[in-house]
Amino acid sequence: MSLIYHRQSNSKIGNMKTAKATRAAIQSAAQLVKSGGVIVYPTDTVYGVGCDPFNESSVKRLFKIKGERTKPFPILASSVEDVEKIAQISGKALKLAKKFWPGPLTMVLQKKPSLPSIVTINLNSVAVRVPNHGIALELIRLSGGLLIGTSANKTGKKSPQTASEAAEQIGEEVDLILDGGTAPIGAPSAIVDLTGERPKILRKGPIKLDNLLKLELAKIS
Repeated sequence: MSLIYHRQSNSKIGNMKTAKATRAAIQSAAQLVKSGGVIVYPTDTVYGVGCDPFNESSVKRLFKIKGERTKPFPILASSVEDVEKIAQISGKALKLAKKFWPGPLTMVLQKKPSLPSIVTINLNSVAVRVPNHGIALELIRLSGGLLIGTSANKTGKKSPQTASEAAEQIGEEVDLILDGGTAPIGAPSAIVDLTGERPKILRKGPIKLDNLLKLELAKIS
């Protein structure tokens, strides 16, 4: 594993300065997030690009990096407790969290006023997830517990499974790329919307739909 400093090296992917992704390196990455930086980092599903969701200037920059985006940004958290800072966790959501988090399930929940509306493009809901990836979880925790986690690609392009793939698309526009090897799952997470009376599957992904339906049939509350 390595930490790629694109801004510092000011060169192409093949010649970038790299350093071992030690705890100290991840701490440096977290400090960059806290100071308003935008970084690429590995998760269990695909590589993500993100920033501090409470820094509106950074969020605006991220929209420009993604390009032509009209959808809200999802948020990755280091724990359920961190999710509670920005979203209302219902009984159904807590049940799913206990079963599938950390892991490749994104839940759309009612947003709390604490989260800037720019992140959700003024919607009253927010997509949240706790990833099952050591580097990502440590980075998120050191960044304050919450980090925007949209895929590290241009809008409409393929979600990257490696740091090199992410660099090819947006490497010139971000401050840092954390290289954690190939993403283990290599596909986007499943998404379930829990803002209505009944759960609504928005994207199937790695989580089996029948597992979600079994939980719903059990009348979780």
